[in-house]
Amino acid sequence: MKVLVINCGSSSLKYQLFDMENEQVMAKGLVERIGILGSVLTHQAGDKKKIREIKIPNHEKAVSLVMEAIIDPEYGVLKSMDEIAAIGHRVLHAGEDYSDSVLMSADVMKSIRKNIELGPLHNPHNITGIEACRRLLPGVPQVCVFDTAFHQTMPPEACLYGIPYEYYQKYKIRKYGFHGTSHRFVSARAAQLLGRAVEGFKVITCHLGNGSSIAAVKDGQCVDTTMGLTPLEGLMMGTRSGDLDPTVVTFLMKKEGWSCDEANDFFNKKCGVLGLSGVSSDFRDIEAATAKGNKRAKLALDRFAYVVKKYIGAYIAVLNGVDALVFTAGLGENSASMREKICQDLDYLGIKIDPEKNKVRGQEALVSAEASPVKVLVIPTNEELMIARDTYEIVQEKK
Repeated sequence: MKVLVINCGSSSLKYQLFDMENEQVMAKGLVERIGILGSVLTHQAGDKKKIREIKIPNHEKAVSLVMEAIIDPEYGVLKSMDEIAAIGHRVLHAGEDYSDSVLMSADVMKSIRKNIELGPLHNPHNITGIEACRRLLPGVPQVCVFDTAFHQTMPPEACLYGIPYEYYQKYKIRKYGFHGTSHRFVSARAAQLLGRAVEGFKVITCHLGNGSSIAAVKDGQCVDTTMGLTPLEGLMMGTRSGDLDPTVVTFLMKKEGWSCDEANDFFNKKCGVLGLSGVSSDFRDIEAATAKGNKRAKLALDRFAYVVKKYIGAYIAVLNGVDALVFTAGLGENSASMREKICQDLDYLGIKIDPEKNKVRGQEALVSAEASPVKVLVIPTNEELMIARDTYEIVQEKK
């Protein structure tokens, strides 16, 4: 079975085409700057790569170009789009409606639309991608894999806030968590690599990048995670503030005369390591600036590592111990110095990194010291494969 995985952002579209007989990636690519000058499609199939600069006014045009690339006589991998048996979509938010991936239906689309207010930056573009695929490939089953689904196993004491219960009942204000597909993939992969059954396995997964979150996973289920009602809660990130006193928001709104939308934009797009360092939202730039003696850049890295360390300690308490600690995503997979900084002085909790083993980038590795009771792993995340697997299983079940 051939499965196409689509991940629509506000001005981008990532895709991968899988042959599910062997889970091989047949082709993958990225459409950038949708609706913006300088639109470009980068398509790769094996060692063949095609870069096409073309006006791409909307996501439907982007999906159309992806399909053209897949069947291109020179760079494509299929003779016809009829060979695609199913399409899997990464969708941000389903609220409390779905705790698993589901086959696309009118009710599912209604849920995605209803939860736009909880995912205003992502859900509308997810809908656009689904609708474009439906028009261009009518009759091909589509599956929605929700970013929030994995975290729906959190108990009430972990996901409800200290506000009057009526606001949860009226507006469903609670912690939802994000990066769920990534946390699900790497937590299961950690158990597999360590030869452990999922049952009884306690793991803390650190998805660290421009967007960052941590999850506490026990018996294959999430019991807590750092992101909340929106992705703004939790760790300080590339441009997001992360946890802060709510009064900071109202204080700055009064001082600066901001509207609610302006405040929301500020805390989501102008804070985090960008705001603290004054250098960049890209951790690579901040690490380079730190190496040159930039004190604010160093402060941003120190603060980030501190908050991650604090949550690791908290989640060890929540889990009543931990078997493994996993680093994934752009920063987690590629920055040995950040992993070392985070794990420094955690040996009393059984976490100790081997500096030599830790010298890895973007590949699976066990980086803990031999004597470390807690195993520390680097596992590149693969959300697209997880989406493809869910899509394959759901479509097979419906046959």
